[in-house]
Amino acid sequence: MSGWNDKVIDEFRANGGQVGGHFAGEPLLLLHTVGARSGKPRVNPMMYQKVDGGYAVFASKAGAPTNPDWYHNLLGRPRVQAEIGTEKVELVARVAVGDERERIWSAQKAAYPRFAEYERKTSRQIPVVVLEPAP
Repeated sequence: MSGWNDKVIDEFRANGGQVGGHFAGEPLLLLHTVGARSGKPRVNPMMYQKVDGGYAVFASKAGAPTNPDWYHNLLGRPRVQAEIGTEKVELVARVAVGDERERIWSAQKAAYPRFAEYERKTSRQIPVVVLEPAP
């Protein structure tokens, strides 16, 4: 997966936040986290949804039975950065719950049906993470 992510990251940066292939025409950001155990910087490309006051990202891991590593990193260190287009922004992550989670998740599945497929493939509830501007 790392090699695939590296190609997407390089293409994103070379084209002002635009990529082709699997993510062509879709809202994509590069999420910068710090490894919860390693303390090393990590960068992950992922789709996002604009929400009131920030952005939502989805710990889908394509429907795998476990959450992605970046999600665990956010829980340990919620202050993150994201590259959106050509801008780098400072954000704080929080996990959406209840009605907020359902509203955001339903909109994502409606706009991008593969997220509904991911949900069907796993028994876990896919976390929705809201990224808001850091104070």
